[in-house]
Amino acid sequence: MVIQLAMTGILVALLPLSIVWGSNDSDKYRKLILLTLFLTFDLILFGAFTRLSDSGLGCPDWPGCYGHASPWQAHADISAAQLALPSGPVTVMKAWIEMTHRYFAMGIGVLIIALMVIAWRRWLQSGRVEKRFSPFLPTFLFVLVCVQGAFGAWTVTQKLQPLIVTIHLLLGLSLLALLACLLAQQNRYVADALPVSNSAAVSALKIPAACAFLVLIAQVALGAWVSTNYATLACTDFPLCHGNWIPSMDFANAYTLWRELGKTGSGEYLPFAALTAIHWVHRTFAVVVIALIAWVAYRARRIDGLNRIARFLFVVLAVQFGTGVLSIFFMSPLLLAAAHNGGAALLTLLLTMLNCKIRMAPLVGISQTSRTSQ
Repeated sequence: MVIQLAMTGILVALLPLSIVWGSNDSDKYRKLILLTLFLTFDLILFGAFTRLSDSGLGCPDWPGCYGHASPWQAHADISAAQLALPSGPVTVMKAWIEMTHRYFAMGIGVLIIALMVIAWRRWLQSGRVEKRFSPFLPTFLFVLVCVQGAFGAWTVTQKLQPLIVTIHLLLGLSLLALLACLLAQQNRYVADALPVSNSAAVSALKIPAACAFLVLIAQVALGAWVSTNYATLACTDFPLCHGNWIPSMDFANAYTLWRELGKTGSGEYLPFAALTAIHWVHRTFAVVVIALIAWVAYRARRIDGLNRIARFLFVVLAVQFGTGVLSIFFMSPLLLAAAHNGGAALLTLLLTMLNCKIRMAPLVGISQTSRTSQ
């Protein structure tokens, strides 16, 4: 079974690898990074769809499905489980959704291994002096994707425990952010730099941009906690919650991290007041996040080389706010909920790119000035 799954991952990765190596692009390493980044973003979206469609336990074992490499081979076991409990976590459709997510993830893993191998090979061939092919970040990405796979396994074996699922999501976003950083390193060499004249304005934006990124990650973690505890509909009115600005809430049970899904730390059923607290904190902290990111984007839009990212940040912020509010009014339909998750991933990607550009701009500017003087 393990060999079959490994071969499936390789087959999934063959298509993007073929696209890269069959292209006319002279910089195939950079193109492979870009394609891996794009597919990782897609994987995060599909992971959100898997969770929101209650397909996380579509195959209740790991890495296969009832000991098989595909739901097709496990069809008899899946059908028996579905017949015994038609509304349960195991159905034929949910099994295929869950296994497709795993196949997709294995393909991303193969692409990251390819990036690591190429980086080490090119770096060693250059006598360990070619910084562009420094293998340390690709190697760390490989380690991270292995850890992410482990948390994927624990997500299933621990029966969707909220803390495990939340960490699984945050690791996925970390993978996305680090791939964006790796791409930004490559962009140093393709004239994707900020003008030297903007160095003072760029330097002044370093700390605010970093703070915006950290605040966003905190909000994403709070949002993941809402999703993994199924607390999206704990408040069904807006901007009030149960008709009050500050409703009755149970923070102690809400933020007991190590517990079963739907249970308190002592094993009792989680009270509704705890779900209300989880929802309310995420909703309230969103005001801080939106204000800070909008302010950073407002400052960045005046800087050549950052204004495009700033415009995207404004648009995604507006869409993210809209999908969050509409999810409440329309009782969290799957499409809106998935779009809200995608917006969080896109904001993470944009703020990562912004921070990377800000920190690399002085280095690029200096090298450009040196070439001009020569």
